Amino acid sequence: MTLEVRKQVYQALLARSRNGKLGRHDTKEVAAQFDVSMRSVQILWQRGKAPLSQGIPVDVASRKKGRPGRKPIPIDLEPLRNIELSNRSTIEDVAKHLGISIGKVQRYLNQGHIKRHSSSIKPYLTEANKKSRLQWCVDMLDPNSFEDDPMFTSLFDHVYIDEKWFFLSKKTENYYLLPDEDEPHRTCKNKNYIPRLMFLCVSARPWFENGVCIFDGKIGCFPLVTYEQAKRTSVNRAAGTWEVKPITSITRDVIREFMIDKVLPAIRAKWPRNRMNRPIYIVQDNAPSHVAHDDPLFCEAAKIDGFDIQIKCQPPNSPDFNILDLGFFRAIQSIQYKKATKTVQDLVPAMQEVKFLDQFCNNIGKCHRNSLL
Repeated sequence: MTLEVRKQVYQALLARSRNGKLGRHDTKEVAAQFDVSMRSVQILWQRGKAPLSQGIPVDVASRKKGRPGRKPIPIDLEPLRNIELSNRSTIEDVAKHLGISIGKVQRYLNQGHIKRHSSSIKPYLTEANKKSRLQWCVDMLDPNSFEDDPMFTSLFDHVYIDEKWFFLSKKTENYYLLPDEDEPHRTCKNKNYIPRLMFLCVSARPWFENGVCIFDGKIGCFPLVTYEQAKRTSVNRAAGTWEVKPITSITRDVIREFMIDKVLPAIRAKWPRNRMNRPIYIVQDNAPSHVAHDDPLFCEAAKIDGFDIQIKCQPPNSPDFNILDLGFFRAIQSIQYKKATKTVQDLVPAMQEVKFLDQFCNNIGKCHRNSLL
């Protein structure tokens, strides 16, 4: 109890006392009133009875000096620096090499004397990679900003594009069941080869005018598939049924075809008309299958209807320069898992549902904000 609470408790006891005596349930009721233990209230009353009978002022302050209880034994944690990182990846390893208990290591971790760190492998950057990353950032500065206060461009004229594999399910999933429910049984021919489908995702930064969204930034999410009719009848489908066939080999010709037939028409259809006279930059990584910036077929298709659409390649080994790789793919993958698709044929319409596309749009703005930060 703090000193203020002690004084209030003692005043409450005095108000209930009669000739220096309390009733049978007075200490219990006062303890419940101040949410303290009844034994503490009784001890406080016993301390004040003798001074009160002698007319001496009662001191209800705590008599504990400093920090009571057992004092912790200091442990030198400096030897932890000399232990190989591979030998301190778990609390058990740290306790073993320091010669202390696991519980003590856990307490030091909770107190902040030891910190937990998750290390992920980063792309290896050469000196040329670092220079190209720096040059990319310099090129993103707004030429109209002041030299003493430079600012980045708004990126409203940039469209980001990349491919993503979408798997039908995860190897391990967690469910919450009732005690009497049967545990779900999931099977797969080979857990290392779960059916999957590649999508070409294209997005841009949303535009707002006077608080109204005039362009949501969603260009499209196009499946890299072909549609073929079944040649013969089987237990799964009749002959002539249209089937979805994933494109197993993603080459430059395939990407060029999708860029010209899918991406460019989608950009021209959804791009605000008051920005048609400005260049539009499609940002892609340096994958060998991607279209070159001077590809003649693409450049010819990019000039249709008065548009000026160009291709820019982000710096090598820099997935963090693309909003899709920065975290957007993980967000839409988690949404896709909730569709509970069973076959590749079910995956395409599930990705094109209105509800899914609305969530697709909502995450674009968040990823753009993170990329600018």
